[in-house]
Amino acid sequence: MASDTAIATADAEAGRSPAASPPRRTAGSIAAAALRRRLRWPRLSPLTGRILAVNVLALALLGLGLLYVGRYEASLIETELQALKTQGEIFAAALGEGAVLDSVEGEQLLPELARQMMRRLVEPTRTRARLFDTDGQIVADSRVLRGPGGVIQIRELPPPRPRSWLAATADEIYDWIVSWLPRHSAWPLYKEPAVQSAAEYPEVGRALRGDTGRAVRAESGGGLVLSVAVPVQRYKQVLGAVMLSVGSNEIEEAVRAVRLDILRVFLIALAVTVLLSVYLAGTIARPIRILAAAADRVRRGSGRQMAIPDFTRRRDEIGDLSGSLRDMTGALWQRMDAIERFAADVAHEIKNPLSSLRSAVETAARIDDPAKQRRLLAIVLEDVQRLDRLISDISDASRLDSEMSRIEPKPVSMARMLRILVEVHEATASGDDDEEEEGGRGGAPLLSLGLPADGDELTVSGVEDRLVQVLRNLIANAVSFSPPGGVIRLAARRDAAAAAVVATIEDEGPGIPDGKLEAIFDRFYTERPSSEKFGTHSGLGLSISKQIVEAHRGTIRAENRRDADGSVIGARFVVRLPAAASS
Repeated sequence: MASDTAIATADAEAGRSPAASPPRRTAGSIAAAALRRRLRWPRLSPLTGRILAVNVLALALLGLGLLYVGRYEASLIETELQALKTQGEIFAAALGEGAVLDSVEGEQLLPELARQMMRRLVEPTRTRARLFDTDGQIVADSRVLRGPGGVIQIRELPPPRPRSWLAATADEIYDWIVSWLPRHSAWPLYKEPAVQSAAEYPEVGRALRGDTGRAVRAESGGGLVLSVAVPVQRYKQVLGAVMLSVGSNEIEEAVRAVRLDILRVFLIALAVTVLLSVYLAGTIARPIRILAAAADRVRRGSGRQMAIPDFTRRRDEIGDLSGSLRDMTGALWQRMDAIERFAADVAHEIKNPLSSLRSAVETAARIDDPAKQRRLLAIVLEDVQRLDRLISDISDASRLDSEMSRIEPKPVSMARMLRILVEVHEATASGDDDEEEEGGRGGAPLLSLGLPADGDELTVSGVEDRLVQVLRNLIANAVSFSPPGGVIRLAARRDAAAAAVVATIEDEGPGIPDGKLEAIFDRFYTERPSSEKFGTHSGLGLSISKQIVEAHRGTIRAENRRDADGSVIGARFVVRLPAAASS
């Protein structure tokens, strides 16, 4: 009972009633589900389907085009007609010599003798022979016998062929495919009347006029009837016409054999094409699916153990995509690390003035001495100013990347910027000297500018306001470390070999501690001159300067200046930016 109550309580906390709890899955149901997943047909990806469709469609069009062997069929028909013409000339010559009676009335064709000769002549052939007299009446037909009971028509039937169900199915498929091909619709339909005459056969009429005639007709069953009519002559006198006819069985068989060979090659090519298409699609679609799934796992995962697979060994576009995704993922993790470190540093830096503020406020509330209260209020004011300065710099650093990605770079003259900064410093030097004398330091550093004598403007492509911010930060840093009355040297030159503009800022301060040449560009670097009031700088100036320079595809570095003895005589900051392309 207690366990039921606990379960009901857990269900209520999860937002569902006990009755709505899902049924427990047994080991058998889990195994059955796994078996169903294994037996499930693999889903055909859309990319695989497109590759298959394109390759198979092109091959199918080619195969159907080859199956239409119209030119080959026409050549077979022409060859058959030529053979019929040769046979007809032989038949006509034999009849003209052996079935003609010479009489005082002239040469006459003997019908009975002609019928007997024609039956003998067509026996070794597969043709049908018909003889017409000069009046156009039919005299003899090799398919008609005159027996005791009357007229007997002979029709040769093809020999029976044993056919298996596989052969029958193949024939049906072949007939279905061929039915889609163009047929003999241009040829006239063959019709044989009960009483035949030369009027039904134009080729016979032409032969009776002394020329050889020929015709191709289509049968209602789908075959062809080829006919050739040759005149029967004796001493150039036309005595009749012999018409030889043959069906297109052999032509159809030859065309069928060619088409079956084409179909065999097509099926083999189709199988190879499908296999190659599936392989090609697998080499494309499968890695893309793996990359997509990995990217989704990275998006949904809570740790960094989800890595993008490495396909760069392929040395193709998918390998490039894999490398880009891996680089992008690495850059994202680095950016997240930087954001986390930045957030931690911001929290730490803000906590210090807040702790000072809290201590000053709590102390001011407990004392009654007006002088001490004013001193504590001054501390509060300094801490507020420090917080304001810190928050401003943090805000500037956080929006810098997005701002640089939106602003279109323009040609900027480094020489002009340096001249303006020197003029601004000289204009404000007197005021700075007064403030430094009040703080115990007299004599503001002097700025010395060195530029090329040829008047080169040293143009770079970038955002002018941000580049000015970099130079101001570096000058302010040099001023804070320079001794009273020191000299800060600004210079710029063009590096023609590297197509870059190089700007340098040198001071005469104590230099940079050993091992800190890279660390000074970290956020909230706090090593400042001992004479400087705590909190005057946020520690983000050099970090922001490096961020801006790298956004302009440039570099910034620091080094110590040394004399001939190797002693440090100051620091030097070198900014290198790509030169703008000359228009």
